[in-house]
Amino acid sequence: MTTETLRPQYLTIAGKRVVVLEEADFERLAEQADVWEPAMPVPNADGSYPAFETMAVVQALDVLRTRRRLGLSQTALARLAGIRLATLKAIERANVKAFDKIEAAFKIAQAGHRKIRNGM
Repeated sequence: MTTETLRPQYLTIAGKRVVVLEEADFERLAEQADVWEPAMPVPNADGSYPAFETMAVVQALDVLRTRRRLGLSQTALARLAGIRLATLKAIERANVKAFDKIEAAFKIAQAGHRKIRNGM
């Protein structure tokens, strides 16, 4: 989205001028400013949080906060880690698909490990 298409609404609240943006625009700007963080998933009907999605967010927050504390840009961390920038961005957004690939790799490795242990 370009600046020309960004159409905020201006309001005055308690004597202060504020800007109202669509949520998607705010999230995009916050991510560009490197202040955005992924939200925890919605709890299940029983009040518990879905484990896999929750762990993805917890890991993403750890990566994000550590990177920021160390003063690293996403590009610098991706280079240091030897991964693509897109991969780091997916991790920091708690993109479950990125973690799904890791889980699938673990399952393949575990199945291969069982075969080796069982003499196959």
